[in-house]
Amino acid sequence: MRIEVEHEAVLRFATGEPVRAASAIAPFGEGWLVAQDDATHAAWHRPGGTTPVRVLPAIDGHEVFSSVAGTKHLKPDFEAACEIQADEGAGVLLLGSGSTRARMRSSFVTSAAPSPSFVVADLTGLYDTVADALDMPVGHLNLEGACRRGDRLRWFQRGNAAAGVSSASVDVDVRALGRAAIGQIRPEAVSAGTVRRYDLGAVRGVPLAVTDAVALPDGRILVSAAAENTPNPVDDGPVVAAALALLDDDRVDAVAQLPQHGDAVQKIEGLALASAEHDGVRLLAVVDADDPYIPSTISHLRVRW
Repeated sequence: MRIEVEHEAVLRFATGEPVRAASAIAPFGEGWLVAQDDATHAAWHRPGGTTPVRVLPAIDGHEVFSSVAGTKHLKPDFEAACEIQADEGAGVLLLGSGSTRARMRSSFVTSAAPSPSFVVADLTGLYDTVADALDMPVGHLNLEGACRRGDRLRWFQRGNAAAGVSSASVDVDVRALGRAAIGQIRPEAVSAGTVRRYDLGAVRGVPLAVTDAVALPDGRILVSAAAENTPNPVDDGPVVAAALALLDDDRVDAVAQLPQHGDAVQKIEGLALASAEHDGVRLLAVVDADDPYIPSTISHLRVRW
């Protein structure tokens, strides 16, 4: 597997403000919805520019969150974005990482006229179900990526070697998840099962761990991964490498590191399929700089098998 960075650009809103902590990306209307994991707004990236889209009401009066401001514990930490169909129509489902109780929410965002709208749900019961399926304490959850495979959502747990947690996935009933996300059923009613675990290898002694996933037309899944030296699911740590890995069910078919610019490692947090070709795919990838003052970037990647 070979990776080529064809183009990359800084993400800024029309006001000049940076898109912060880009953590997921999914098709949305005539463009792409980019989640910011430390804000109540996502970014709608379109050919004409990038505009904010509210995906949560203000939390305790705050719209953005940071360690410096003492509000990091409030952040929604939306780390996965996936197109789904719910009874209210098609939209993008944003899912919190589950790494704290405050991060067990969803936001179902639709682009219907005259303007985008959202519905927020507390999915704590589902996160407890997923933790049970993964056979781990709830405090070790860090669900950072998701993609849809037919009637199931494959939800990826980011590994953490320091905590003895491997990268893994659990399949969730996507129709029931959509109903829970708009409040039609209780989150405990959503079934979860078929756990898969993955060994993506390590770079300089730091294991690669899944950060997002995208389903391919041939049934395989491409995941982004980061080798980040962090002691827990909440705190950031130094990232020594980033990679893509090709998965066929629970088998790892290929792993390739991303090209690096000097000493900087591009920590991909979100992946989306732009197009499929006979010898590979083109992807959009969003990169989190782990600094609220540095704009996130969007990269156009060409991946060849």
